[in-house]
Amino acid sequence: MNSILSDRILNMEESATLAMAKKARELKTQGIDIIGLSLGEPDFKTPKHIQEAAKSAIDEEKYFSYPPVAGYQDLREAIAKKLREENTISEAKAENIVVSTGAKHSIANTFMCLINEGDEVVIFSPYWVSYAEIIKLAGGVPVLIEGTLENNFKATAQQLEEAITDKTKAVIYSSPCNPTGSVFSQSELEAIAEVVKKKAGLIVIADEIYELINFTGKNFSIASLPGMFERTVTVNGFSKGYAMTGWRVGYICAPVEIAKAVEKIQGQFTSGGTGIAQRAALAAISGDQTPSKEMAEAYLKRRKIVLDLLQEIPGIKTHIPEGAFYFFPDVTAYFGKSAHGHTINNADDLCLYLLDVAHVSLVTGAAFGADNCVRLSYAASEDDLKEAMKRLKKALGELV
Repeated sequence: MNSILSDRILNMEESATLAMAKKARELKTQGIDIIGLSLGEPDFKTPKHIQEAAKSAIDEEKYFSYPPVAGYQDLREAIAKKLREENTISEAKAENIVVSTGAKHSIANTFMCLINEGDEVVIFSPYWVSYAEIIKLAGGVPVLIEGTLENNFKATAQQLEEAITDKTKAVIYSSPCNPTGSVFSQSELEAIAEVVKKKAGLIVIADEIYELINFTGKNFSIASLPGMFERTVTVNGFSKGYAMTGWRVGYICAPVEIAKAVEKIQGQFTSGGTGIAQRAALAAISGDQTPSKEMAEAYLKRRKIVLDLLQEIPGIKTHIPEGAFYFFPDVTAYFGKSAHGHTINNADDLCLYLLDVAHVSLVTGAAFGADNCVRLSYAASEDDLKEAMKRLKKALGELV
């Protein structure tokens, strides 16, 4: 019997991170003690001053009606000011900003506005799970350029140049990167920009959602380079750096033509993002940044804890992530081994084995374009991380 569902949805892959989190929750409901290291979600609470701003917005009773589609003007102005002052994107103005319900929504809006059927989009891989599916949904063709462990998982400008064809419409990367935690340096982005500027009409989508969790110092924005503002859609938001995942506020900074197009499609799909959440976002971006810095310091401490413990596990190969809150180790040493009724043929099998035997949830690297790796989030308490590493070491050691 043919399905009543569209080919569009039938052909779409489920988010692997959300799927693994769902499996972990199901086991928890059975009373199994699962340590979840699969979701990219801060374990901190939203800072108090941001919570208070939302409460004040409710008490003011001014933000219960439909907000402007592109976001409240003062929030857009505050975002533009931040981009000018902190990211040195000097051209950024309120008219370039569109606020959406999370950075994922911002990326989907952008691709729906840019991509025609058959257009190619070069993805720096490993990549965040939703990029490829969103591109395909928009009618585009994902083209992956792969960064290797030896190069901290960063594809190069030369690889980009070799991947560009007459059909290439856009390029997307994240820095700091989900899933690898790698950070593109200014010189690396300058080289990428020079390649991009050779092709008329080529647009860069720069996903900077992990900007505030960067252990190299200041994050560098490709849109700040000469000739790149008009070629770049900078994507950012509040989920990671401000522990506001559930508030659902993200944004783009883009050339006016693209910003207006994104506002147009958002007006048909969702209208403006939640008013109360936008008031909280304004407090986040314009208020005290100390809590965000403290969270980043905590992640750095956790990175060291996990790195030291990972290095004690035979067969694990990893680089040192420079930002975000993930490790992305190569686990091929365990392929072909078996234990507890499981045979490990790939990273998918290994993740299921570790969930079943170690009761630790990770995400297969296959979902991120790297079949030999798994993603481990260290956005968890130090106690949970230490216990998880203990369980992983034991379970992996039993594979023969």
